[in-house]
Amino acid sequence: MTGSPDITHALPPTPAENLEPPPLWFNVPDGFFALPLAATTEERAERAHEFVRGLYSRGDERIWEPAAPYYAGLAELMAETGVSYAAMGLFSTAEEVDDSRAQGAPQTGSEPDQEASADMAQCAFTVAAVPTDQASGDTETVAQGILAVLSSTPHNDARWLDLPCGPAVSCVTLTEYKLNPEVTATGEPVNLLTGQIQVHVPFPTGPFTAIFTLHTASTDYWTEFCNIMSAILQTVSFTEPEGNEDEDASR
Repeated sequence: MTGSPDITHALPPTPAENLEPPPLWFNVPDGFFALPLAATTEERAERAHEFVRGLYSRGDERIWEPAAPYYAGLAELMAETGVSYAAMGLFSTAEEVDDSRAQGAPQTGSEPDQEASADMAQCAFTVAAVPTDQASGDTETVAQGILAVLSSTPHNDARWLDLPCGPAVSCVTLTEYKLNPEVTATGEPVNLLTGQIQVHVPFPTGPFTAIFTLHTASTDYWTEFCNIMSAILQTVSFTEPEGNEDEDASR
């Protein structure tokens, strides 16, 4: 993955039960385009216009104007569910970058509006904070409870993780869908395999658990997406990283 990571400060816009989760920080690599989550309609509209200009960098007002309201509406729906950060991940899989990809992750495309190309691998990435009943700092008990619940479902691959920020639980699921001929390019039924990585990280600073979710239908690059998720989780922090004071952490 080329380029420097982006420092992100995640806070749910609608606190549950009138409690505002403490802040958390994490890094996302180049190739992620954050959706315009914001507390007000005006902020979402402004950020949506910025988002579509970055996502469709080779477009113009004919593309940007109708696309911006769609993403602003999508951001509003996500905010209502408690999602505090959401992004689209777009990565080049062209043959000329195969050597780089073999080193651990698909490469970011120089033109992000190529997302419809067959040479792009895509994913959706979200972060949310949900209230959990825990005493201050008792993250291990919460993680053990989450692991027990997730492990009770046979199709879940639930595992304990020891992250730099504390204990966590990962849950991997693979789901196959049968697409009807009406929606496929070939006019024939197609099986679509999707994968999801979800990691629950209890807050040591308050009664909440952060939920990091990466979902992709580009399962040919499953290993690379697992590496991306692992790299993001290694940067999770509940205390502000040094040198981050001047970063814009509002998105």
